[in-house]
Amino acid sequence: MSQDIEKKEFNITIYTENQVGLLNRIAIIFTRRKINIDSLNTSPSEVDSIHRFNIVITESEEVVRKLTRQIEKQVEVLKVYYNTNEDIIWQELALYKVSTDVIAEKVSVERLLRENGARAVVIRKDYTVFETTGHREETDNLISILQPYGLIEFVRSARVAIIKNSEGFNTKLREFEQLQPGEEVMENEYLNKGQKVFTM
Repeated sequence: MSQDIEKKEFNITIYTENQVGLLNRIAIIFTRRKINIDSLNTSPSEVDSIHRFNIVITESEEVVRKLTRQIEKQVEVLKVYYNTNEDIIWQELALYKVSTDVIAEKVSVERLLRENGARAVVIRKDYTVFETTGHREETDNLISILQPYGLIEFVRSARVAIIKNSEGFNTKLREFEQLQPGEEVMENEYLNKGQKVFTM
């Protein structure tokens, strides 16, 4: 099987202006191609007023390449990158709700939680909420550990990721401004001459 046809997890990073309706237009690009989004996160970026989308999909590199080109055609999109999991540093946050009585009665549960890097964020009489961060396999592993003890509720965040070999969008923006400096403001020679210019 060739590398282009092989499907694997890709992280698509999109830098955009923060515009209403843009998320919908980007989602439609995926829908039209019948591509399922595994994870989607939006957040501010390192550049003021520029937002960053992180979208995770499982596809072939050829499909991802075409997809990123299509996304870049959106007016408000400034730049799109795609990377494999090896090219990024990423984490997901997970919350687990467990009966406080179970934790109090079974010391082994608290030990298992500590061993898996979980920490208590809310402790109530009826339940305790634990938080952990990590890769999908790590957060999934803790679900299976807690299931026998009556896991009440579980939720996981979308992936947040940083590209290993990226200098950040700030640098790209400065490079772009040097290549295409803004034109100096010039007096409009037709200013206040509307009647003369537009009269046929």
